Amino acid sequence: MSLIGLLGSFAGFVRVRFLHDKADIDNAVFRLHYRFTSAFFFAACVIITAFDLIGSPIDCITDDAISRPEVINTYCWIQHTFTLPGSSKLPGGKVVQYPQAFQGVGPAYEGQGERRIHSYYQWVPFVLFFQGILFYLPHWIWKQFEDGTVRNMTDGSRGLLLGWVAEDRKMRSSALSHYLQETLHTRGRLALVYIGCEVLNLVNVIGNIFFIDRFLNGAFLDYGTRVIQYSNMDQEDRDDVLIEVFPRMTKCTFHRYGSSGSIQTHDALCVLAWNIFNEKIYIFLWFWLILLSVLSALALAYRLVIVVSPIARLFVMRRVSSPSMDSAETVIRRVPFGDYFLIHMLGKNLEGFLFNGLIDDLAHRFTAGNDPNKINSSAGLESAPILSALYGSPGER
Repeated sequence: MSLIGLLGSFAGFVRVRFLHDKADIDNAVFRLHYRFTSAFFFAACVIITAFDLIGSPIDCITDDAISRPEVINTYCWIQHTFTLPGSSKLPGGKVVQYPQAFQGVGPAYEGQGERRIHSYYQWVPFVLFFQGILFYLPHWIWKQFEDGTVRNMTDGSRGLLLGWVAEDRKMRSSALSHYLQETLHTRGRLALVYIGCEVLNLVNVIGNIFFIDRFLNGAFLDYGTRVIQYSNMDQEDRDDVLIEVFPRMTKCTFHRYGSSGSIQTHDALCVLAWNIFNEKIYIFLWFWLILLSVLSALALAYRLVIVVSPIARLFVMRRVSSPSMDSAETVIRRVPFGDYFLIHMLGKNLEGFLFNGLIDDLAHRFTAGNDPNKINSSAGLESAPILSALYGSPGER
């Protein structure tokens, strides 16, 4: 399969969906986690493993004594490579002007310091794939628990339904309000799981920042700021941070037995072609994960305000549609947060006139109490048969 074909398989994560195709059961920040971020991790994993695009992930150069260079390549890939910090300076302070791609691969000398080992590149594709799964996991948990509740309740009623007559709208509103009244105080776990998934999104994005920092040996937390500082420095004083974290050329030492049985040491220079993509992927992730963590924290703070403040719930309900103030206040006052959460989800999926009718009818049911004559005289229809036809009885659900 071609690279374009592989990347095309992730288009389903980010394609625009319309309400008549699929119910809206989350918010925009939630979708940034499981659609965009997961798709990016999976696509990055595909790109850096596309050998037909960048060739071999490692290519080592050594002397002519090694007749099979693929042996050196395999050994240095599965073992590790290294760079020498400060290798552009020789003893006595003399500076050797290597090109930036050769930083860290100069000759070794006494007192130079420890080698900087690079073995992360073996795990980059697996780590990217694993992180993609982590960002998709909260959505999967929420989707499994929600189990199509909003879809079933709004099936056939989502999107613009301008062709509906008033009688049809009244029938749908009466059926939905009757169902919500019959199942009142049963949606607390639904709201709790959703809030838990939002908390998991925030923990996930912050945890992934520190996970990447540990994976890159502590070079990720200040990675973006160092790159910005580097871009503002004079050309003569620059020490490329991208090459420091993701070196394009490293050293590798290979030992073998010679013809007399003595151990021979071969010093190889290795080109890491993957790092030209790795450096771009991780600099984007640095900015994106910080932005996503801020947005996730704001979304969670917004959710907590909605939980504790009835006034905020009223404001949000009025923003979703435009039910009458008296009806909205009655519903907010009478329903607990779990049921409000479901009503809010319905408002995001139902056509405006239908949702306004739902709030008005539900408010009347609360004010009329349990008198069926008052309820039926307001609705103009017997809602129980309609409810059974559209959604089934509460016992069946």
